Amino acid sequence: MTASRIVAAAAAVAAALALPLAGAVAADRPDQGRAIGGADAYAVLPPRARIEPENRMLQERLETLLPRLMAEAGLDMWLVINREYAEDPVYFTLVPQPSFAARRTTMLVFNRRPDGTFERLSVNRYPLGKPYSTGWEGGSLDAQWQALGELIRERNPARIGVNASRHWPVADGLTHALRERLLEVLPPGFEKRFVPAETLVIRWLETRTPSELAIYPHVVALSRGVIAEGFSSRVITPGVTTTDDVAWYLRERFESLGLPIWFMPYVNRQAPGLECGPKTDFCGMSGVIQPGDVLHTDVGVCYLKLCTDVQEMAYVARVGESDAPAGLQAALAVGNRWQDLLTAEFRAGRTGNEVLARAQAASQRAGIASTIYTHPLGFFGHAPGPTIGMWDDQGPTPVQGDWPLHPSTVYAIEGNVKVPVAEWGGQLVQVKLEQDALFDGEKVTYLAGRQTRWHVVR
Repeated sequence: MTASRIVAAAAAVAAALALPLAGAVAADRPDQGRAIGGADAYAVLPPRARIEPENRMLQERLETLLPRLMAEAGLDMWLVINREYAEDPVYFTLVPQPSFAARRTTMLVFNRRPDGTFERLSVNRYPLGKPYSTGWEGGSLDAQWQALGELIRERNPARIGVNASRHWPVADGLTHALRERLLEVLPPGFEKRFVPAETLVIRWLETRTPSELAIYPHVVALSRGVIAEGFSSRVITPGVTTTDDVAWYLRERFESLGLPIWFMPYVNRQAPGLECGPKTDFCGMSGVIQPGDVLHTDVGVCYLKLCTDVQEMAYVARVGESDAPAGLQAALAVGNRWQDLLTAEFRAGRTGNEVLARAQAASQRAGIASTIYTHPLGFFGHAPGPTIGMWDDQGPTPVQGDWPLHPSTVYAIEGNVKVPVAEWGGQLVQVKLEQDALFDGEKVTYLAGRQTRWHVVR
């Protein structure tokens, strides 16, 4: 096929799907495309310097967000009780830094008084300090438990939230033994006041404050910058470098920046002759990277307590090429169009399952073969909130998929499309994308832009 016929074929694919070629901007939407060349342009604070902003953001959350969310959940008191080596999943989002453990037994008590004022208390051998008041002066473990029981009896809350949940692991931090001990120090019948705090826990974990949203784009840009470095001749020598070499570069580069990964990065390759069937969940294999390969990676790091989850695509140029072939550019444009169809369905109050069904229908109408597996982000990479599809199950997800979308929440817009590539003789390429975005209650905005052009290894 001649070059002119290849370009014409790619343009025909794009036109049939009402798509722009990569780099163009559709008339009806902002593209939000952004190329990030590397991580060196973004500051990373040393560990000691991170403590002040992390604690400032924690205080903002405890003072302005938690009282509102407790009222929303209808709780008068919330108990977070845990022990060293068995910390509640939500514990480290509630305590100031530097904190490495729930020393021995740590008890946090959040109490809404009838007059609307709010208490934050720690019943703990090792006082936490600001922003907590000390609810016990110290002593034996038995004395600690008795102090907690007395504190609860004095305040006499009608509804006490405890972290017990069948379906949400992040809201299931109260162990059986600790619950039994709690009942021992309370009057008979108090257990009837216990209610699962899962609604509060999820809303606490999924909601981002203004200070966090000011920082989040920087955190995501760091992730995208390291990917750009990995998908370049700085790291890849075609015919020599393996996909595992790139994955380990990504990991070690993040570690050199002091950014903890929350999963091992991985890299895979697609190429003509490596068939990607319509029923294959994930296309790609490991091995030595060759000219003409399509590369994919998935990375996730956490910085200033906020986590990212990013997937991007690269093309390894052949001799004489300066960009990806037109057919691959059109395929990436299909991926961007799929992202737009998905995010257009975000509405406050709409459940994850509803968003999934609507986005699937929109993709089908557009003739796009897509798979959707989008999830919330925040203090965890796979954070609680509305699940929008699972990679291995494109039907509705019980419970997590029934959770509604709320404003001021962040998502990994994750999924893939399969598109035939003219230059590959019509073989499918799977474009796997994941870009982190804010839902403000009305629209979705990518925190550090999104990939609309191929990384090209020259």
